[in-house]
Amino acid sequence: MTTAPPPIVPVSSTDPAPDTSSGVHVDAPDLRIFVFALFFIFGGITSLNDVIIPKLKDLFTLTYFQALLVQSAFFAAYFLVSIPGAAIVRKYGYMRTAAIGLVTMTAGCILFIPASQSATFGVFLLALFVLASGITIVQVVANPLISLLGPARTAHSRLTFAQAFNSLGTTIFPFVGSILILGALSTVDVSTLSGQALDAYREQETRVVVTTYLGLAVALLLVAAVVWARRNRLKEQQEQTGGILRAFGLLRQRRFGFGALCIFLYVGAEVAIGSLIVNYLMQADVLGLAEQAAGKHVPIYWGGALVGRFIGAGLLRIFPPGLVLVAAAAGAIALILISGGTTGLVAGYSLLAVGLMNSIMFPTIFSLASEGLGRRAAEGSGVICMAIVGGAIVPPLTGHLADVTGSLAIAFLLPAACYAAIALFGLFARRPLSPALGTSDLPG
Repeated sequence: MTTAPPPIVPVSSTDPAPDTSSGVHVDAPDLRIFVFALFFIFGGITSLNDVIIPKLKDLFTLTYFQALLVQSAFFAAYFLVSIPGAAIVRKYGYMRTAAIGLVTMTAGCILFIPASQSATFGVFLLALFVLASGITIVQVVANPLISLLGPARTAHSRLTFAQAFNSLGTTIFPFVGSILILGALSTVDVSTLSGQALDAYREQETRVVVTTYLGLAVALLLVAAVVWARRNRLKEQQEQTGGILRAFGLLRQRRFGFGALCIFLYVGAEVAIGSLIVNYLMQADVLGLAEQAAGKHVPIYWGGALVGRFIGAGLLRIFPPGLVLVAAAAGAIALILISGGTTGLVAGYSLLAVGLMNSIMFPTIFSLASEGLGRRAAEGSGVICMAIVGGAIVPPLTGHLADVTGSLAIAFLLPAACYAAIALFGLFARRPLSPALGTSDLPG
């Protein structure tokens, strides 16, 4: 027997305060749980890069710039796949597209097998790109869907709450990954090996990475099957007129364009710090930890975002989202400067505390930028998800700055500059749109 689709309930626009603009939301609490699960999955898998980077850096004797190409391969998928992902949503709807994304993620996990067998860094980058392509498709679905599943006046708070489950994944996965992956690091000096001996060593040491991702592949297939079984659960209304590339016209709307830029900068800053934090905590003048012990501290960084998102979900119901964003960005800058100007525990834990400041940034920037998109929400989500390519560009630049200056503390000034731009966006978008634009009034 087929379950009837949940009813479409009229509500206001996505402004934090009610207005008289038209819009809809879907009364389906069970689907919110499904979306929370998606946030948990793609957040956790993304954060595993922070554990893989030091592993591959050791095995392939890479510079910081080369090691952070892991993030470039991963986040390049957002740039290349986001608009096609929005097109898939437009054609097949949210639930079917989510299943497609999960299956693509599974394929990426399976590609770690030939990557290990070839013992080639480039094949690992390919596997990560395919994995990230699936995550991109899932994220194009998840962000607008959570905004749809409830009253528009609480969209900022609800998306922040959903992002808390993303942070739960980013807290749990690196801790488990550091035990499974970094805990298997050998005491062999890679620089003393060459030829077949080096290839054999790399293949042996990467087997634990393969095992980890094969376990994820099984779990992803199970989730995909559940999603596919519920593919008719949601009755949807997608914008169908015009070509999908018309979505880029939304960038001519100043609020949306500035917001997309800030997503680029935010993801770049967050990923740059997360990617280098293990190496930073290993420095003698910071915490002087061994690699595995430093890896176990990564969950503190992502756990701060988890705690902050639960707190932020409440604060965003009280204070204007733009001003909350300004405060968070200013806090991140202050913590980076404190870390760079001190040593020992203060240096280490002040940088880890940047995760707390990161907590509300992505969902708040996303929802502020997306106000008034209506039926073009999937298009807007596709463009914003493209901006996540900042995670492919800012981290290698930060790594290059560290290579040139010989100082990770100086390199972290680049993420600090990104947070400064985000603070400006918070000031720019501190007032709700009035009234919300209809989709026919939007650029493009």
